[in-house]
Amino acid sequence: MPGKTADERAALDAQNEIMLARFVEAGFRHIAPSILQPADLFLDRSGEDIRTRTFVFTDPAGRELCLRPDLTLPTCRYHLERAERPDAEARYCYCGPAFRYQPGGADRMHPQEFVQVGVEWFAAGDREACEADVLALAIGAVEAAGLRGYRVRLGDLALFNALIDSIPMPARWRARLKHQFWRPKAFRALMERLAGQIGETHDPAEPLLESIDGHGLERAEAVVEEVLEQEGIPLVGGRSVTEIATRLHERASDRREAPLTAAQIALVEQYLAIDGAPAEALGAMRSLGADGSEAFSLAVESLARRFALAGERGLPCADYRFSAEFGRNLEYYTGTVFQIEVKAATGWVPVAGGGRYDGLMGGIGSPVSVPAVGCAIHTERLRAAVEDGNG
Repeated sequence: MPGKTADERAALDAQNEIMLARFVEAGFRHIAPSILQPADLFLDRSGEDIRTRTFVFTDPAGRELCLRPDLTLPTCRYHLERAERPDAEARYCYCGPAFRYQPGGADRMHPQEFVQVGVEWFAAGDREACEADVLALAIGAVEAAGLRGYRVRLGDLALFNALIDSIPMPARWRARLKHQFWRPKAFRALMERLAGQIGETHDPAEPLLESIDGHGLERAEAVVEEVLEQEGIPLVGGRSVTEIATRLHERASDRREAPLTAAQIALVEQYLAIDGAPAEALGAMRSLGADGSEAFSLAVESLARRFALAGERGLPCADYRFSAEFGRNLEYYTGTVFQIEVKAATGWVPVAGGGRYDGLMGGIGSPVSVPAVGCAIHTERLRAAVEDGNG
């Protein structure tokens, strides 16, 4: 994209000021996080989609930096550096540039440099109420900017995690399933392996697994070191002997575990197939949870309260759509997620989105747990949508 004319910049600035003013009026403090950020934080915490689209470079001192691809993580860093206590309630809003490489080429809906307006709310007391507030703030902001033709998609990763936790299986299997939630093909393949549905194939590591099976991790490390030395194989990809041995030890242990049953697989598939209006989705989940765990039932009722609170804030939740598979493309989300989308030539495109990310602060250095929820608006895309007739 060649840039903007003065009139185009003025129109975008005016739109963004309208939305930012609403956030400030709602009690969020306007801050300006740094544009340059440590690259490893984004590459480790933001998920595959962002990793492959982040502009990364090395400064003269040899430090790996990046142009921020969004403002959530920079706001978390700002809070950790400035707040007297990380777990003290704080509300921030921002308006500033973000940068993402566009592999298909930049255009009006997919610029490489764009402005984000958003809010981040840390350590709020009432989880469902602040989530309903953030959803209402995001929708109110885009409507104040002139958006009319849009749809809202909803999801909740806490429900998926609670369901997986309710199924008897080794803890390492649960961790793998949760890790693959954002990768549908890999998730399906993993489910088939855990259910013993993949046919017997020759495994080159079978002799190693046999020698490790039934022994502790120390034995696995000794076997790996011996093989590497005998074969003259160098360590590659930054993986240590301990990491390789741990994975082999897990694979050897997996062979002695009972596979997931057909009923357990069906339960997960029934949950992931839930897709419809909130009332329909709640009914389907309550049916699933009738014989399930207390944690899953509590997560369902938490979602129901969130819908009720959103309705009290004037949002037409009956018109929204809940999808159990919807988790957006940022892997730091841990609970409710939402996306505001508009119809474009290439299909439905998000102009805003957000959700709960309770684990992110701890992942970047907070010594205490800090619950968090927020949203971000892609202002260039919003402007284009309004100009294209969605206003």
